[in-house]
Amino acid sequence: MLYTLVEMNRAALAPMRLLAKGTMQALENPLNPFTNTAFGRATHAASSVFERATRYYGKPEWQIPSTEIDGRTCAVTPVTSWSTNWCNLVHFETEGAPRGRPRLLICAPLSGHFATLLRGTVEAFLPTHEVFITDWTDAKMAPVWYGRFDLDDYIDHVRSAMQHIGGGAHVVAVCQPGPAVLAAIAMMSEDEDPALPATMTFMGSPIDARKSPTVPNLLAEERSFEWFREKMIYTVPAPWPGMMRRVYPGFVQLTSFMHMNWDRHVDAQARFFDHLVQGDEDSAEHHRAFYDEYLAVLDLTEEFYLQTIRRVFREHRLARGKFKYRGERRVDPSKITSVGLMTVEGEKDDISGIGQTQAAHDLCAGIPDKMQMDYIQPGVGHYGVFNGRRFEAEIVPRINAFQKKIEKLQR
Repeated sequence: MLYTLVEMNRAALAPMRLLAKGTMQALENPLNPFTNTAFGRATHAASSVFERATRYYGKPEWQIPSTEIDGRTCAVTPVTSWSTNWCNLVHFETEGAPRGRPRLLICAPLSGHFATLLRGTVEAFLPTHEVFITDWTDAKMAPVWYGRFDLDDYIDHVRSAMQHIGGGAHVVAVCQPGPAVLAAIAMMSEDEDPALPATMTFMGSPIDARKSPTVPNLLAEERSFEWFREKMIYTVPAPWPGMMRRVYPGFVQLTSFMHMNWDRHVDAQARFFDHLVQGDEDSAEHHRAFYDEYLAVLDLTEEFYLQTIRRVFREHRLARGKFKYRGERRVDPSKITSVGLMTVEGEKDDISGIGQTQAAHDLCAGIPDKMQMDYIQPGVGHYGVFNGRRFEAEIVPRINAFQKKIEKLQR
């Protein structure tokens, strides 16, 4: 019912949103006598804030036209190199790039935002790597005849993506996919899969959510499992292609995240209004770019969301050695012996607390110490672990150096 009410509210606001958009266009006309007045600028700013607050934010474009390699500007084209109903493996083809560059698979989270949230992550690795990323399907866009998609299906997709790219690549798991990626590589190691990667890097991942629990971690344990099933799951309404599918809506996840830092988001909107009134277009555009991405959300299937809550955040099965793939095969990370392991955490991370990602080192007891590395980035929160200035300047060089070290050890 909530999903339907949200859609009805969006439809009801459509006329006012169009009026606000028309007002903005009228006040952008240089022939309008009110355009450059204090009243005109304030009205334009208010209309812009309202229009952006009530619009639907669809899936963003990648918007990575080029990268710089060895001082040369090279064109970048995102191309789907492998796909299923539930995932596109996007390859960022780079014109004129040297052959034989290390291959990198970025496993994007399936936790409410599109893979484009990792645009900065992709951009940071493009100068040195041949980059691939998992781009997950929005459940509200998946017709019911696509069938189910659960946590084990996610593991299958990660493994298939690694097999498509080929052995000896590097894997970076950002946030939520950490446990699934670790499970996939553990089974690949046990099976002696030739597609086994050279290294695996986990960034801000809930490998063991019992350590330094954050607000989302505590919520997952304090509420009953039935509460999540009854309060967090809704039916997709028409006219979405996935109508009648039961999902965890992206707007619910977005609301939860925003309430964690509500004052910060309110202040950001107030500053955006002021920037527009003052004519500070650079600051206003920075605001638009961030929130165009942040407010674009996707839905998760009921089965994937509930299994993740139960197996990762409530029962901590992987950390306790009780994670079973398809309910039958026990996943044992200690079987990993030849894959380099690096973990990255943020000092101020309020989503995955300190120690949750580091737990991978305890689980991967079969990896020699010389093939392991742990790094805590000072002064950054969850987002800063995989994006931003400090990520590019301090984290990426460490990851690159670690990968090169492992490659030498494996020769």
